[in-house]
Amino acid sequence: MRLTITFAICASTLAAAPALAGDMVDLVRVDKSERRLELIGDGKILRTYGIALGGDPVGHKHREGDQRTPEGRYLLDWRNPESIAHKSIHISYPTAVEIAAAKAAGVEPGGMIMIHGQPNGYGWWGWLLQLVDWTDGCIAVTDSDMDEIWTMVADGTPIEIEP
Repeated sequence: MRLTITFAICASTLAAAPALAGDMVDLVRVDKSERRLELIGDGKILRTYGIALGGDPVGHKHREGDQRTPEGRYLLDWRNPESIAHKSIHISYPTAVEIAAAKAAGVEPGGMIMIHGQPNGYGWWGWLLQLVDWTDGCIAVTDSDMDEIWTMVADGTPIEIEP
């Protein structure tokens, strides 16, 4: 049996430049299969970041504890500067439709899905954590990436999470 380990360095190539006054983000787009988060403004990609997802990332989130990141269009509706991870911005999952579907299936839909940095106190090894999907369904970035996202993305910004 042969074990092959592939490392994809999720460098924030476009994230290195500081935010400019004119860089207004009007959409956050996540491509789960590419492990990529993009900040979009005026139809242009302003920044790109590598991400980590839930431990079972393929498919849409259907219930609490499934370790999946939801798919669809939501809003980034509030933020927590005192998060257990280095800052967090909340994604408006679940919608009323998702709540009804979970209820019909006899399960809880889950919630508290966030874009966040690394667990507090562990930011120094964020580069390593970004090599695996480790969250419970959230979208994780490095602490420095989270600092930039925090300053560029306003509450109420739409987020599209694609498979």
